[in-house]
Amino acid sequence: MKRLFRVCLLAAVLAGCVSVGDPSAGGPAVIRASKISAFRFGSTVTKFGDLEFLGGLQMTSSNDLFGAASAIRLQPDRRHFISVLDTGHWWTGVIDRSPDGTLQGISEAGITPIIDRFGKTHEGKGVMDAEGLALRGNTVLVSFEQNHRVDVYPDPGFETSPPSGFLPILMNRNALRGNQSLEALMVGPPGSPLDGNAVLVAERSLDRDGNMLAAVLDGPLKGRFTVRHYDGYDVSDGTFLPDGDLVLLERRFDFAHGIGMRLRRIAARDINPGAVVDGRVIFEANADFQIDNMEGIDAFRADDGSVHLIMVSDDNHSILQRNLMLEFRLLR
Repeated sequence: MKRLFRVCLLAAVLAGCVSVGDPSAGGPAVIRASKISAFRFGSTVTKFGDLEFLGGLQMTSSNDLFGAASAIRLQPDRRHFISVLDTGHWWTGVIDRSPDGTLQGISEAGITPIIDRFGKTHEGKGVMDAEGLALRGNTVLVSFEQNHRVDVYPDPGFETSPPSGFLPILMNRNALRGNQSLEALMVGPPGSPLDGNAVLVAERSLDRDGNMLAAVLDGPLKGRFTVRHYDGYDVSDGTFLPDGDLVLLERRFDFAHGIGMRLRRIAARDINPGAVVDGRVIFEANADFQIDNMEGIDAFRADDGSVHLIMVSDDNHSILQRNLMLEFRLLR
């Protein structure tokens, strides 16, 4: 019954999301966080698929702009982060940890409006529906739905500057859905086949064969490819692992299955112009677990050499949903 209740609540939310107020009203955001110690409700099991659950946070704030996180990227110190909200805002802050290394809270948080190429900010999702985020050198790349584009912002300075340029998306704009398009934006790690190159994957914009549109936007492997789409899962974000493999975060919601998320690992060698890539499912969760509308993922190498994954959810600014941050260790 609890699972059915959660599914029904989410159905109501997805039918109509809450809007936020004045986009220019950015500023500090005090984040209140409660720790999540068990990933599966009522269970002490920590290993799921190829992942081990390390801990999580459920976050709230008195700042009305907080929520709707679409992507997250950690800075090199693995503490400071940059996130984009699909309401057209930057969310920045610092991840705090307990003495045992688990997630404890968020400090030094701020939320500021994203400035467009004309020096303006906008209320609503029509122009500034930010979905994907990537860090490359002294720039921050952001992909937008509806007004389909990838803008390039200076770093430092992205919070107060218009974009300094843009990247051609290479996809057929007529095939891009208004609200299910440029969802995942990643940059290949050093030493990998896609070293420093931007990769873009659409959410549910499909080719004639029903595969999700994707492209390498620059570099020697520049060109279009597609990602196999099946079981009702749509891409919501992605991250490259240090070895060059791509992990796609996917989500699903329907009345047959309820809410779900999964991770699919795609081999670096498979991403080439014209390819149809798939990959092994390494993790899957449903409403029996501490998930919500999972939208953002990033990977980093911890001090002990293991690879960790950080994921965040989009609460759609609804009291029926939650802002979550979850951390896992990759086991293989």
